[in-house]
Amino acid sequence: MTTPQNASDTVEWKISDAPVAYSEALAFMEQRAAGIANGIALECIWLLEHPPLYTAGTSANPADLTDPHRFPVHETGRGGQYTYHGPGQRVAYVMLDLNKRGRDVRKFVTFLEDWLITTLDRFNVRGERRADRVGVWVQRPDLGREDKIAAIGIRLRRWVSFHGISLNVEPDLEHFSGIVPCGVHEHGVTSLVDLGLPVTMADVDIALRASFEALDSTP
Repeated sequence: MTTPQNASDTVEWKISDAPVAYSEALAFMEQRAAGIANGIALECIWLLEHPPLYTAGTSANPADLTDPHRFPVHETGRGGQYTYHGPGQRVAYVMLDLNKRGRDVRKFVTFLEDWLITTLDRFNVRGERRADRVGVWVQRPDLGREDKIAAIGIRLRRWVSFHGISLNVEPDLEHFSGIVPCGVHEHGVTSLVDLGLPVTMADVDIALRASFEALDSTP
């Protein structure tokens, strides 16, 4: 499903209701990123779910794939290490033109973190960044730890981004045990539903779009 465009829109929003194969998503991102770089396609944010799978970023340590036969493993050119994707997790692939956003990779990653933190705030969840860890984290004082609730992994080509972010809404958290998520051993993984919030994917989609549009200053 694609959201209709107004004349003033610069970003196309796509929402897929059925799980999307990773290879299909990658092919679309590659094509769209090239179109954006060539000035013939709109920027795009694609909200979707994947069937259960693991992805390996450019910094992935093979030792962190603790159960290599559980799900398919996809090598990917994005930054970061191992991540799990599957039903109940909202993936947002961001095909955005950093030529219009300052060509500053660090600033762009901070923007993605702010986007997630602002989205979580709409559900009264305090998301936090950590200087030594990628992603967004929530404190769990009841468990005496902090857990990861969202991941970030991007790739740039000709200053156009692809890959993106993932937010745990209601995935099977046990599936994260097949990897060391993002190479972090000392902390756990959580989701909005795990935190006791009866949030639907549609709720999250609305919050993601509203938060993005509130933060994005690109004309």
